[in-house]
Amino acid sequence: MSDDVIYDANWASIYDKYTTLRGRIAEADATVAFLEGYAIGGSALELGIGDGRVAVPLSERGARVEGIDNSDNMLELLTRRTDLVKAWNGDIANFRSEQRYNLVYCIYNTFKLLSTRESQISCLRSAAEALDEEGILVIELDVPALDGFVSGQRITTLLLDQENTILHTEVHDPLSQNLASTLLWFSGTSVKRLPHRVRYVYHQELDTMAQCAGLRLAERWGDWARGPFTEGSNRHISTYRRLGL
Repeated sequence: MSDDVIYDANWASIYDKYTTLRGRIAEADATVAFLEGYAIGGSALELGIGDGRVAVPLSERGARVEGIDNSDNMLELLTRRTDLVKAWNGDIANFRSEQRYNLVYCIYNTFKLLSTRESQISCLRSAAEALDEEGILVIELDVPALDGFVSGQRITTLLLDQENTILHTEVHDPLSQNLASTLLWFSGTSVKRLPHRVRYVYHQELDTMAQCAGLRLAERWGDWARGPFTEGSNRHISTYRRLGL
């Protein structure tokens, strides 16, 4: 991910508060309950493990969890939280592991941080190779929402209260399916500027890329509670197995 997002000290310093505001801390239990069914008593690998928001409670339920992240700052947050989870600095687009896992998972739109189709396919190939014979790959992605752009630009307000104003600015490149974004966080007299770039992916394209990597779709859900994925869904949780299984 050399040309993709690295969560530096600025991101790491606000990551917990940001994920709380975005509702990701509140739904961690549902995420872990879903993943536990594939990893209980076995092994799991998280791609983009971050601060261990999901990996730590999953490990506490009996799974042997390991993780990869390209940010030393985020890995430091994980180390402060637990010593149960082994993690290392690496590129989720191109990794190798001698270990084979019952479960490999990539959640909270982390897959989109790989900003080219080639790097996304490479990630899927690496994940496929890391699965054991009956292993499962789980990917969580939002459904691209491209309304509201004017001349390829969009500004949205994520939060406005007495203490914080969080604005999200985006520039859309439809040819590369890239969104170059900057989060502007105003709090009191301080301002944080947090840039990142993503490549959005429709679920049909994800299935095609997965097939190129030797994977087939097993299930697709609209949420962690296994609600149906419909035309009105704003995200999906997709599970893949190796082709032929």
